Amino acid sequence: MSRKLILATLLCTVTATAWAHGPTRQKVTESVTVSASPDAVWKHIGDFAALHAWHPAVESSETTAGSQPGSIRTLQLKGGGTIVEELTRHSAEDRRLAYKMKDPGPVPVTNYSSTLSVAPGADGTSVVEWRGAFYRGDPNNNPPPEKNDDAAIAAVTGIYKTGLEHLKKLVEAK
Repeated sequence: MSRKLILATLLCTVTATAWAHGPTRQKVTESVTVSASPDAVWKHIGDFAALHAWHPAVESSETTAGSQPGSIRTLQLKGGGTIVEELTRHSAEDRRLAYKMKDPGPVPVTNYSSTLSVAPGADGTSVVEWRGAFYRGDPNNNPPPEKNDDAAIAAVTGIYKTGLEHLKKLVEAK
């Protein structure tokens, strides 16, 4: 084979691979410092069934097995919409839980997984971190604006910020 033919074949292969590349996994991390002990904060967020008690967008939250891994949580959102999630890990000792969305409902994501944790901060405070990884709602090369990477990142960031801000107000008011 001539060098030109090899080079042309290689160029076509690289170009085709670039065009065939699908969406990139997106990540969002938000955190808040709360003026309370980690144990006091964990009492609010450690119960997988109690998201409605501290996240203002959630009307109700029901689980099939409480805070046991494998438990399915169904969230009814204020204003309509349902999200279904599965608890994959729960550790009261580490103050950490992990879950994945089985049905994201109105959230424009796919293959979403998340962790929520509480760690000691400075001077008796706590740092709550909410971290998620996901793909956009439409995996095609030209998704509609409401299901593209920007929409997915904005939605998850909004969920995290709204929840953490409300959690901070709720815990610090006591």
